[in-house]
Amino acid sequence: MKVVIAGAGSVGRSIARELIAHHHEVLLIDKSAAAMKRDRVPSARWLLADACEMAGLNEAQLEDADVVVAATGDDKTNLVMLLIAKTEFAVPRTVGRVNNPKNEWLFDESWGVDVAVSTPRLMTALVEEAVEIGGLVRLLTFEQGKSGLVEFTVHQDSPIVGKPVGSLALPEDAVLVAVLRSSRALAPTPDDILEAGDELFFITTPGGEVPLLELLAPSE
Repeated sequence: MKVVIAGAGSVGRSIARELIAHHHEVLLIDKSAAAMKRDRVPSARWLLADACEMAGLNEAQLEDADVVVAATGDDKTNLVMLLIAKTEFAVPRTVGRVNNPKNEWLFDESWGVDVAVSTPRLMTALVEEAVEIGGLVRLLTFEQGKSGLVEFTVHQDSPIVGKPVGSLALPEDAVLVAVLRSSRALAPTPDDILEAGDELFFITTPGGEVPLLELLAPSE
């Protein structure tokens, strides 16, 4: 898979390293010569160019990219770059970094954004996930909020403790995708017995969250 990342700062470089470790081809773009730290990600290709200008994106051959990631520290730059990527180069998948939570509402399909990642919101979710037991924690959203990844830590008094996964009457728009137990990620099967302390990860819609919580949480 060919991935183009705009923004060669610490965030962009970290994404690039992870993708290269998974055997993807990565091109990093930045308009700052000081950001061209090729020794930090030697396996990536580098391009000194403005990601908001057609000349730079043409040079990056954006039309051949499978995914474009706008990871700069400026929300305006990220939005403009992704809009061009989607409308002018028909990039199949675009991912945008949201720096200011107040701008999150802009990162939708009207600006060419398929997936928006808000670092402040994600950090907040991780903090909540670390302290909350017995409630749903929203981790990520997909398709401009039409669905998302939520986490539920099983309380010892939860009605699902001791029950097999296959017996759960999950809402039709909720899917259990993973179980984290004792730091081990498990792909759930119908015969797996749920235990107190298990972290359950679901893909669900906003409308499915309430019935899902009613199924999982202890009765008051």
